[in-house]
Amino acid sequence: MNVSRFLLAGLALGAAEVLSAKIVTKPVAYEHAGVKLEGYLAYDDTKVSAAMPAPGVLVIPEWWGLTDYPKGRAEQLAKLGYVAFAADMYGAGVTTTDPKKAGELAGQFYGKPLMADRARAGLDQLLATGLVDPARVAAIGYCFGGATAQVLAYSGAPLAGIVSFHGALVPASAEAAAKNHAKFLLCHGAVDPFVKPEEVTAFMKSMEDGKFDYQFISYAGAVHAFTNPGADAIAKATGLPIGYNAAADKRSWAHMKGFFAEIFKAKR
Repeated sequence: MNVSRFLLAGLALGAAEVLSAKIVTKPVAYEHAGVKLEGYLAYDDTKVSAAMPAPGVLVIPEWWGLTDYPKGRAEQLAKLGYVAFAADMYGAGVTTTDPKKAGELAGQFYGKPLMADRARAGLDQLLATGLVDPARVAAIGYCFGGATAQVLAYSGAPLAGIVSFHGALVPASAEAAAKNHAKFLLCHGAVDPFVKPEEVTAFMKSMEDGKFDYQFISYAGAVHAFTNPGADAIAKATGLPIGYNAAADKRSWAHMKGFFAEIFKAKR
């Protein structure tokens, strides 16, 4: 079975320069710590301009890298009127369909300053577009990207909020709590085998101890990667205990939209 066929499916609309009369997309080359990166910018040019800046959303991918799935999410955000930038964490063109390789790629970031620093490089690209209101910026992430969004907020990045979809949970230290400016929305699969109940307990305690403004929503029957329409095929091909859950996908996206309306004060 061709795993990449399914991994890149789902929300993928391709890398065309213009998706429609309204949504503009483009690759953005940048560099961090000597690594050449290529992100993906999406926005609606009928709603957004330098004279009419919009809220910006950084999209941080799953551990597979910057595939068409996070690009598709950026396009969805653009259709909502946001300026979205899907960040590259690994290097231009570096993606994988092999869980072992994905683990190696993601593993170079966990527990290291590089995780927040590389994500911040993507955030800086979003802010540099000149299309974004810097007071209304958020980050969202999937799986590995969800954990990265948390760590980015802990670093003191100028974020109004972060949304983690089926992400690993990273407890906040006292130092992280002191630096954080963001509200948190955690969208969690209730039966995600990658996140143990004791990890949820430890994370929630750190949120309470740090006096975070957070929401933790657990979706019944949802496992890891529940937002990715290609997850079932990936599970079949690789044996990973992941799966798509249409109800949880729809509900978590709706929860994200409500969260954005709150943190961006619905000024758009």
